[in-house]
Amino acid sequence: MRKRETVWPVWFLLGAFFLLLAAALAAWLTEMSTLPANVGRELTAEEQQAIIADNSPLTQYVRLSPNATFPREGKIEKITIHHMAGNLSLERLGEVFANPGRRASSNYAIDIDGNVALYVEECNRAWTSSSPENDHAAVTIEVANDEIGGNWHVSDESYWALIDLCVDICRRNGIKELTWTGDETGTLTIHKFFKEDTACPGPYLEGGMPYIAEAVNRQLQS
Repeated sequence: MRKRETVWPVWFLLGAFFLLLAAALAAWLTEMSTLPANVGRELTAEEQQAIIADNSPLTQYVRLSPNATFPREGKIEKITIHHMAGNLSLERLGEVFANPGRRASSNYAIDIDGNVALYVEECNRAWTSSSPENDHAAVTIEVANDEIGGNWHVSDESYWALIDLCVDICRRNGIKELTWTGDETGTLTIHKFFKEDTACPGPYLEGGMPYIAEAVNRQLQS
């Protein structure tokens, strides 16, 4: 009798575990089944061009991540800058964001050569800033680093491509001015405003935010 009393709770716990596992799997399958047809797979050149037509024309590579909310809530009112904390190719970052287990993505990314990729269409919310409220209102951009650690420097090509992409996003979404206030109230924000334990996008990009806003506004007003 003692053995039966000992074994019974073990089987009960195992059964509960498998029920929870089945429920989680069912929820995941339901989520995956509701994704748009062009999400989570390699796209043809024609499919990429059709998607680019609805987003930034500066985009050179597209791989749409399943890690997003379809569609975003509200309109685009700001831009949030991040860094990759590494030097990843656009294709490699696309592979990372294609993994549902990562639960992370961004709308755009820029590599060290200044090339631009799209991972979540602007009409959808990327999972980037640790703040659903911010990500519903922002287009998020990851920038590759050509220095790992230290100031987390980015290349000149990445820097100027970031300015050009911000100008394009503002023009197409009716953002008349990009404001850097040094906190989350501006229309130009950074990841660290929404997550206490990160320094993203690093000292170099953070220090350049006032100039980036000025450079973007100069083009918007011209």
